[in-house]
Amino acid sequence: MTGGCSIRAIWILNRLDAVVFSRRFPVVEKRWRGTCKSENETSTEGDLNYRVFTSLPSDSELAAAFVDRKRREGSLRGFGVRVSQSAEGSDSWLDDPITRHIIGIYINKEEDGDRNVLWPLILHTKGHYVILVFPLVEPRHLKAYVTLCNRSDCGNAVGVEDSISSILLDLPSITGYGTPLDLSFPNIISIKVNGFSQSDLPPADLKQPAWKPYLYRGRQRMLFSVHETVHAAMYDRDEIPDSISISGQINCRADLEGLPDVSFPLKDHIEVLSFHPCAQVPEKGIDKQAVMFSPPLGNFVLMRYEAVCGLGPPIKGFYQLSMVSEDKGDFLFKLRLMDGYKSPLTMEFCTVTMPFPMRRVVSFDGTPSVGIVSTTDHSVEWKIVMGGRGLTKSIEATFPGKVQFAPWKPKKLPPSSSAFGSIADEDSDIETDGNNNSMVNIDEFLMEKMSKDLQPADLEEPFCWHAYNYAKVSFKIVGASLSGISIDPKSVSIYPAVKAPVEFSTQVTSGDYILWNTLGRCPSAAATKV
Repeated sequence: MTGGCSIRAIWILNRLDAVVFSRRFPVVEKRWRGTCKSENETSTEGDLNYRVFTSLPSDSELAAAFVDRKRREGSLRGFGVRVSQSAEGSDSWLDDPITRHIIGIYINKEEDGDRNVLWPLILHTKGHYVILVFPLVEPRHLKAYVTLCNRSDCGNAVGVEDSISSILLDLPSITGYGTPLDLSFPNIISIKVNGFSQSDLPPADLKQPAWKPYLYRGRQRMLFSVHETVHAAMYDRDEIPDSISISGQINCRADLEGLPDVSFPLKDHIEVLSFHPCAQVPEKGIDKQAVMFSPPLGNFVLMRYEAVCGLGPPIKGFYQLSMVSEDKGDFLFKLRLMDGYKSPLTMEFCTVTMPFPMRRVVSFDGTPSVGIVSTTDHSVEWKIVMGGRGLTKSIEATFPGKVQFAPWKPKKLPPSSSAFGSIADEDSDIETDGNNNSMVNIDEFLMEKMSKDLQPADLEEPFCWHAYNYAKVSFKIVGASLSGISIDPKSVSIYPAVKAPVEFSTQVTSGDYILWNTLGRCPSAAATKV
């Protein structure tokens, strides 16, 4: 039997150890049976009789044998080294970590009592699924494996020439096998329902790419969607500039028969970070670049990019919070939404949240100019735009109010472990002149007192100490992208030409969109001096 990288069968099992997909290759199996006829099919070692399994097991037989191996080896992949629990004939008996990835199972035939070994099986895991690939090897390699499984010494002992690794190095079907690229559950279901036929084979003059192992059949269409995320830090200070950036991706689904090529022009004002392996690196022109790709099955990310927000921030303005006492604060929001934005851009929702992870909110007082307000134990939430009331024009929204906290109970920490370094003792005197009380800044006094021995907040809000107070904005905008990127369905070319409708949609959501308290302290990146 000549060397090669042929596969006899593939099985995919779910978390319940049930076979959800299997495929056998009759041509390869015919080669295996022909080779077995010229080989000694029986190998006797000690009291056990092992037989070269000339036929493939059923799905139920394989699943039962796989469960038996997991029980015998102690886990899905097994020990990988010989331990006290290792039984003679098991993978771990070989004392080689490679047996965690190249495994063997035994198919028990009750009618004749033979223990039929199935080896080598390449074990892959992806999510909740287990993939078993059964390549074609020669019977002599299988018999060598069975011999190693029943030796009293370890297969990799010093001075021993034969070992599992030396056998595997002689098998290109093992050393040359790669990683499955398409483990999409919808594609697996489609393969299971439709199966394979001669129509699934690509034309002789075309090479089937690795990312499309199964050809689509059915109604043809193409779907493009742009999803952008806006990150911003709004300070409303002369000494600190506001920061806003956009990260985005083009998602695609191409339900196209055969192996077509798809191309479309793309405006050259974005910084492309990565392409899917199916795409060719575009050639940049004066103001646009062409993207060409051979799409895989199912949904995939065609490209990821970064861009500037040419329309300006969708929400701008300021947020102020001033503590008038230890447990009371006055706040003010003055925001403008969708300033300079026009149809078809629509804001579906917008919410502003004031988090207070270190303080418990007792009550608040205030009425916004638009929207509704609700509170939790550690936050105040202002819903400006709600579902079903999309915003298509610019509006101004203000929200003055007061918030009442539960009494402050700082936790004592050693001075060396204080969140802000060495701080004076809480009982230290603050020098004030009774005749010059106007010289004392009440905000600084309260901030200093409440910052003593202050612990940091939870890791979910790493910057939210009391000194770093902010409001977080959440929103969703549809209708167009903020970067200006767009795909004209009429400009999408498919070769060979087919009648397939092309749909395009966009969605913009907020990432870390922060309004820092203009009356408090805030972190910012220092500008680079050239």
